[in-house]
Amino acid sequence: MKENIEQRIENYWDKRSRDFSAVRKRELLSENMPLWRELLLRRLPKGRLKILDAGTGAGFFAIILAKSGYDVTGIDTSGKMVEESKKNAAEFGVEVEFLKMPADKLEFPDNLFDAVVSRNLTWTLPDCMEAYRVWRRVLKPDGRILNYDSDMGEISFSRKEDINHVHSNLSQQEIDECNSIKKSLRISTHKRPSWDKEFLESIRFNVEITKDISCLVRKDKNIIYDDLPMFEIYAEKI
Repeated sequence: MKENIEQRIENYWDKRSRDFSAVRKRELLSENMPLWRELLLRRLPKGRLKILDAGTGAGFFAIILAKSGYDVTGIDTSGKMVEESKKNAAEFGVEVEFLKMPADKLEFPDNLFDAVVSRNLTWTLPDCMEAYRVWRRVLKPDGRILNYDSDMGEISFSRKEDINHVHSNLSQQEIDECNSIKKSLRISTHKRPSWDKEFLESIRFNVEITKDISCLVRKDKNIIYDDLPMFEIYAEKI
């Protein structure tokens, strides 16, 4: 059953990779991009840190951080999404290593990264607990997690007609598949981000939660998002 859901998730993001990439490129060229950069950099020390962008998608965080001087590796379970991220990094003139790899099955050695960053990933993971455990394993002592996500469990996605909406290009079939996948995932049964905080503390992280950072990074009126708050989880490895 788990293998089946993992394949469904991969297939879903493969199908969405091109349109999803176009949305992220719009964001990289919008006034939202420097706001995201500021938010990330206030949580990251200066220097040549080694950062893992987990669930990199089309490379949004990876490109921002590489432009800011960090050594970034981006991973995604979707091979087609990885190809999009490679094209985007080349277009924006940065060097990033992108690999096809599930975020809850990392193949890296222990204590490799200074930080793990992630956006809109954990709500769609087959095993979020295992992801947090393996992220801890690959983090150096005092390494940190920066996770930006929303509590998707109790909502249902619907089609958007506004061409400026980030989900405007989704077909009804894609919407239905996304809702079906989401409903089948254990993470959808948890109240977030309180569940994340409790679990991360149980595996020895110090955790800070900001319940809604949407107003800090969504200033461009030409890009419309869902109304659901986006939270920030900042966790330091003990």
